[in-house]
Amino acid sequence: MSETPPEAPSLDDARKLLTELPGPETAARDAAAERQANLVKPVGSLGRLEELAVWLAAWQGHPTPRLERPRIAVYAGNHGVAARGVSAYPAEVTQLMVATFIGGGGAINQLAELAGADLRIYELALDQPTADFTEGPAMEEEDCARALAYGIMSVEEGFDVMALGEMGIANTTAAAALCHGLFGGTAADWVGRGTGVDDAGLERKRAAVEQARAANRPALDDPLETLRCLGGLELAAIAGAVLACRMARIPVVLDGYACTAAAAALFAADARALDHCVVAHRSVEPGHARLLEILDKRPLLDLDLRLGEASGAALGLGVLKAAVACHAGMSTFADAGISAR
Repeated sequence: MSETPPEAPSLDDARKLLTELPGPETAARDAAAERQANLVKPVGSLGRLEELAVWLAAWQGHPTPRLERPRIAVYAGNHGVAARGVSAYPAEVTQLMVATFIGGGGAINQLAELAGADLRIYELALDQPTADFTEGPAMEEEDCARALAYGIMSVEEGFDVMALGEMGIANTTAAAALCHGLFGGTAADWVGRGTGVDDAGLERKRAAVEQARAANRPALDDPLETLRCLGGLELAAIAGAVLACRMARIPVVLDGYACTAAAAALFAADARALDHCVVAHRSVEPGHARLLEILDKRPLLDLDLRLGEASGAALGLGVLKAAVACHAGMSTFADAGISAR
């Protein structure tokens, strides 16, 4: 008797998860907010550190949030559009940078060690770049669905926070195309210099983004189809990881432009989908500031970063650690024998 072959992965799997998004633990959130109101300081005097502590408590489901086991995940993929000269570096650099990360020599290695974070690098078929999306979809549905599933499966329970980032030559072009497809505007609204292209490279990049949207226009009424047509394997994996973290109520720190663009596909499908996420920093890519306004996300830092590879997300972990330390370690007015008045 022949066995029924397994069904190919489908974007419908992710669509189903988007209908099942859990919310925060309100009891933990309220208890954390009450503790914040009674710590030995004027109410609100620690600014966003107070908000972040309560946010972490709500998603971790515990009045006293923890940040003892952070993980940083970097997803790497290659893009067919790189052949159009939209980056200052050739696609081969993606693999070389991944080897550098594995060898411990990247910026993210140093920042992960500083943050006390477990660092994982995930390669997505680097020898098989996506198709050139100026001529049609970047990915077939099965490939995009597999990348989403890979991102979902990369999320393990037991980590207090997940910090996400990416590596992939030409992925700021993909990020710009994805945002253009999801949120409209003009190509110029979303395109920046990325790795540092000159004026001619910037014009090639803008033209590629414009052509990509035109070539894939029929798909743009569905955010996950837009991700398939205008994104990349590593961006789909990030979207999968964000979705898996939501289902497990693991707070997420998003890195810069490309990482935030990947997550934005989920936001376009459901405006609640990124409530468990913060954005670590505002990239110098002009499209990132525009995207943050649409997502209503205020970044934790603004350091003129444009490196990618989760470098900003790793720095964001330090801000969250400060929020947790103050929330858990400070005395209350009662502990100190001081009248809250």
